[in-house]
Amino acid sequence: MSEDILEQVQSKYAAVAASKLSGAHAGVRAIAEAFGYSAEELASIPAEANLGLSCGNPTAFARLRPGETVVDLGCGAGLDVLLAAPKVGPTGKAIGVDMTGEMIERARRNAARQGLRNVEFHLATIDRLPLAESSVDCIVSNCVINLAPDKRAVFAEMFRVLKPGGRVAVSDIALKKPLPEDISRNLLAYIGCVAGAISVEAYEAGLRAAGFGVVEIMDTHKDLNAYAQVDDQSLCCSPASTSAAVAGSCCAPASAADPSEVHKGLAELLRQYDINEYAASVQVFALKV
Repeated sequence: MSEDILEQVQSKYAAVAASKLSGAHAGVRAIAEAFGYSAEELASIPAEANLGLSCGNPTAFARLRPGETVVDLGCGAGLDVLLAAPKVGPTGKAIGVDMTGEMIERARRNAARQGLRNVEFHLATIDRLPLAESSVDCIVSNCVINLAPDKRAVFAEMFRVLKPGGRVAVSDIALKKPLPEDISRNLLAYIGCVAGAISVEAYEAGLRAAGFGVVEIMDTHKDLNAYAQVDDQSLCCSPASTSAAVAGSCCAPASAADPSEVHKGLAELLRQYDINEYAASVQVFALKV
């Protein structure tokens, strides 16, 4: 990814962080529920932590235990960190890492509303984690690794910071077959969690090359068109645009810098292609043995 593209990704994320997009909107809640969050989970956190940008619910299969340290790669507004914090309890720690300062600020505000003392957030890219070697029990991430320009560097960092026996529980977008060239070369499709995704086979190979001894990747068969459940187009676009904005997620609201470019460009792609034909929401589990 060039510096120019990285800057544009960060710009979109910053715009979402500054927006009023939240779980207070029925469509945003519907997206989160479609990808595995329960109504009870969503009600337990500030609405501002849910931006309707997930492609799964990694804390649901991470099997978090009291006293553990869990890290969320691309934490966005803090949704998964806030859900993880009660699971690891006061003797544990939930850490969020995101490359967008505005998103970190929003996450910190949400954590403060919850009065949580066992959470912390770091401004950093996920291929250079500000964490000590062998210091983490579990890594989660939600629709973010597909945006990383150097996924092998991310996998290596994940392996480095995990303790022996540590695990990965990630929700992400992976490709089922190669994308048409006009999607693979499209900036909006990259920002939308599609063009930057890799195949399931490449994902597994990358994790194994980093050192993980056990790797399992499962297609959840979730409908990526669930993003269209946001019925107010001023709040969110459609499937491919869904990752446009968060430090770890998928949807740029029309209030972002150029709504005509974001919405019309992605809408045109979606009129031409069924993204479900090419990509899937997957659960990724890996173990550092």
